[in-house]
Amino acid sequence: MSELMLLLLRIGFLVLLWFFVFGVVYSLRADLFGVRVRKMPAGEAAAAPVASPTAPAVRTSGAAAKAATRLVITSGPKLGLEVPLDAADSMSIGRSSESGLVIRDDYTSSHHARLSKRGSIWTIQDLGSTNGTFLNGQRLGDTPVQVAIGTPIKVGATSFELRA
Repeated sequence: MSELMLLLLRIGFLVLLWFFVFGVVYSLRADLFGVRVRKMPAGEAAAAPVASPTAPAVRTSGAAAKAATRLVITSGPKLGLEVPLDAADSMSIGRSSESGLVIRDDYTSSHHARLSKRGSIWTIQDLGSTNGTFLNGQRLGDTPVQVAIGTPIKVGATSFELRA
């Protein structure tokens, strides 16, 4: 091989190595700080209205007939924390600082789950998290499921429940 070919191979390898390093740094930054979400100004919102999902057909038990007013963390790093639910119709749960309930652990996604209120009934929905959301020990899918008062919900290493 000529010296020119060797020099070009060295430079090409060096450029490829730097692309790899920048890719690793970008991936680490995204994992540690989450993906930056841009907020659209009110005037630039999408013109087509988004259809709201219909409430799942569920039966209402006696415990669910009372409206939950707070979320209480029963295990995990924030044990004992109570979050009032009165003003909220929806609360996101995850590692992101934009979440209504921020849970910082290795098993929680940035946007892990959503707790929503439909009338007096609260539902929880997994948002495609890697490690899943568990309601009373059963892994949830991506459809909203009714949450009765006192039923344990597990997200990552944190468990919580709704209370009246």
